[in-house]
Amino acid sequence: MKDVTDAGIYARESPYLERFVQIGVASGRVLRVTFPSTPDEDAESDHPILEEIDAYLDGLEEPDFSDVTVALTVPTDQRTVLEQVETIPYGESIDVAGLARMTPDLDPEEQEDLTLVRTALAENPAPILIPDHRIRDGPSAAPPDVEQKLRSLENL
Repeated sequence: MKDVTDAGIYARESPYLERFVQIGVASGRVLRVTFPSTPDEDAESDHPILEEIDAYLDGLEEPDFSDVTVALTVPTDQRTVLEQVETIPYGESIDVAGLARMTPDLDPEEQEDLTLVRTALAENPAPILIPDHRIRDGPSAAPPDVEQKLRSLENL
């Protein structure tokens, strides 16, 4: 597991995204990933997770964020969906029904379950680390321009 014990806000400008990538960290877990045009005033720029994100955005390597713990402070049913999103490999995408199919206890034929999947994607606290951009017909918690650039980066 990546050492993220330093609590705080960290941000670094991404030339590829044309905005900042900002992470909130506490108790060894990432609380949130956001993409502001201007980072929080007290944000620091040096953090190992930002290094990994930079390498991914620079196209230098396929990301492996399996050693990063995200604090999923969402309802349990949404957490289950987001945990499945984490298993979708780099460069691959599925649709909302496919994600429902691979999520325990969800039925891709049930509108309520498809709504749950879309809600979980829209409320994802950590886009990039939980790659909701790999769900081609679902919402992303990242801004639309960021989502599109992430999809382009992975040729999706």
